[in-house]
Amino acid sequence: MKKISILGSTGSIGTQTLNVISSMKEIIKIEGLAAGSNTKLLKQQIKKFKPKVVSVNNALDTIKVKKWCRENGIDVEVYSGEEGIIKLATLSSVNLVVAAVVGAVGLSSTIAAIKAKKDIAIANKETLVTAGDYIMKLASKFGVKILPVDSEHSAILQCCNLGKKSQIKKILLTASGGPFYKYEGDLSKITISQALDHPTWKMGKKITIDSATLMNKGLEAIEASVLFGVSIDKVEVIIHPQSIVHSMVEYMDGSVIAQLSNPDMRLPIQYALTFPKRICSKIKPLNFWEIGKLEFYKPDFNKFPCLNLAYFSAKRGYTMPAVMNAANEVAVTAFLNGNIRFTDIVKIVKKTIFSHKIIKNKSLESVLKADVWSRDYSSNLIKKGIL
Repeated sequence: MKKISILGSTGSIGTQTLNVISSMKEIIKIEGLAAGSNTKLLKQQIKKFKPKVVSVNNALDTIKVKKWCRENGIDVEVYSGEEGIIKLATLSSVNLVVAAVVGAVGLSSTIAAIKAKKDIAIANKETLVTAGDYIMKLASKFGVKILPVDSEHSAILQCCNLGKKSQIKKILLTASGGPFYKYEGDLSKITISQALDHPTWKMGKKITIDSATLMNKGLEAIEASVLFGVSIDKVEVIIHPQSIVHSMVEYMDGSVIAQLSNPDMRLPIQYALTFPKRICSKIKPLNFWEIGKLEFYKPDFNKFPCLNLAYFSAKRGYTMPAVMNAANEVAVTAFLNGNIRFTDIVKIVKKTIFSHKIIKNKSLESVLKADVWSRDYSSNLIKKGIL
């Protein structure tokens, strides 16, 4: 039986992971759940899955959840903040940690879990974008598996099982194109609700906005490069509106291996939880007669310049991806708060990365320093209206 902790249990990936586990209780046991501020949903999860340890956002929530547990006769340890998340990531009984915390904040808990020799089912792409080299070397040192939860990277993992890394010619990373791929209007007038209306996937707000700018695909390209140990030049983005082909790998002999399924995050989540085994799922099987056709297009780098910035940052390397990622997080938050326009996101990211002096040191310290600098710099751009 696998015993797991879920970091980010009340978010989109966390709730879907628990949905998958609901039908796998005979082989998976929940040991820990880390939530943010959604204590109402966390209480429901505690009742259903009976974890030993939980973590909440702050000390006040800790008091409230402890009181609720006592009143309902539930025996569970309650922690808060970063200390709480790290506690859950390093529980001695746990052998798999689902890293589903949004943003670069998930970095410290992922590092702690690896050092505690826990396999990682990673849904937090920012961790690998920010400190990918460090994370992969650390995982190798401690004999830890890094298992992708994203549908695209899960697909690549499955395709890579049919060849050797040295035989890979190209990774073909598919993208739905988001809500604005065929949009002909003025992108500067895009509203928050329009940007959050993704045509295929139901996701958290941050990743949905990233999908609308195609920054998400840039982050995923960097993540693929890190996870599978290939140059960023070997990762090519392809627009595929149907989201049936989740990604492909082209080999040196001309063979292209693809992984196909209906767009349902429960499938890659289940594969990460049961890896390397496969078990039956409740996912609707493909009906090729209903699908009819599969389309593929080149991405429009002019219309979606965030994709260009991600590739530029990856090629520059060192601290640049961390700076790019942090600036994007700040900009997306500002857009969701109504403080900037949709098209200002890329302006903030661009100004920030072109103002950054790369630290040519791949240490974790240099990455964290660059992350802090980027957040301060991009926040000041927004505060002063320098766009």
